[in-house]
Amino acid sequence: MKRPPPLSPGARVALVCPSGPLAGPEDLERAEANAREMGWEPVAGPSVLARDGYLAGTDQQRLDDLNGALRDDSMDGIWCVRGGYGAMRLLEGIEYSALRHRPRAFMGYSDITALHAALGMRCGLVTYHAPVARAELTPFTRDSLSRAVVQGVDPCGHADAARTLRGGRARGRVVGGNLAMLAALAGTAFAPNYENAIVVIEDVNEDVYRIERMLLTLRLGDAFATCTGLVFGAFTNTPQERPDHGGSRSIEAVLQELSDQLRVPCMAGAPVGHIADQWTLPLGAQAELDADAGVLSITSNNHP
Repeated sequence: MKRPPPLSPGARVALVCPSGPLAGPEDLERAEANAREMGWEPVAGPSVLARDGYLAGTDQQRLDDLNGALRDDSMDGIWCVRGGYGAMRLLEGIEYSALRHRPRAFMGYSDITALHAALGMRCGLVTYHAPVARAELTPFTRDSLSRAVVQGVDPCGHADAARTLRGGRARGRVVGGNLAMLAALAGTAFAPNYENAIVVIEDVNEDVYRIERMLLTLRLGDAFATCTGLVFGAFTNTPQERPDHGGSRSIEAVLQELSDQLRVPCMAGAPVGHIADQWTLPLGAQAELDADAGVLSITSNNHP
């Protein structure tokens, strides 16, 4: 997997909305302020404030902004302003050749998982599962983002809240992101390659039974058949009780079951997902997992 150049001070970074709409101009203002605080020059896409129902403008508007940033050789990076829903609708129209021609840092998470998977498969490029541009960046999150895309050093490390579900060590490429998106991509030409991968998974606003069903979909489809390790991030805003289903089951039980079935090193509680303090993950980079110590280390994060 090819690594994009670092985002040095003064780097021009395109701000795009390939998924859901912004709440208003204040979201864009915060995104621009975040970019400037990172030392970058933000360049908002022409349609970044557009809205079409639950989408950030029409498919054509969102695709034009994304492809415009990819074609523009003066852009050093692309930062998605928010997630939501809609990135999958663009996958067939992305100008992948433009990113292969000039690799750039591509950042975002949640629904942006669809773009990470497609860019990784079509461009052979490391992309960054990172906070969206409109987020309120904590010192922890900003530090990990800087280490990943500016300094080119390990942005992960010891997870303070880590829980060992199955001990052991593993090596492999970092693959994954939002579970709902990974399950939605299963069986398509844009699904990521999980072979010899350390799979990192997070999600939000999903009932436990839905999380179980999506994990089962991926397992039955052999997505996890040759993975070397599992890292579960945060599963936030997850209802624990389902009276209409006759009871409840803990998310911990679901995750433990999968790790036991796959018999690979597994830890839960990594700072990844819809939480304030989050790691930036270089998807496609080589990593080492020590599930007993609760450590995920990126081992090939040096830029060319």
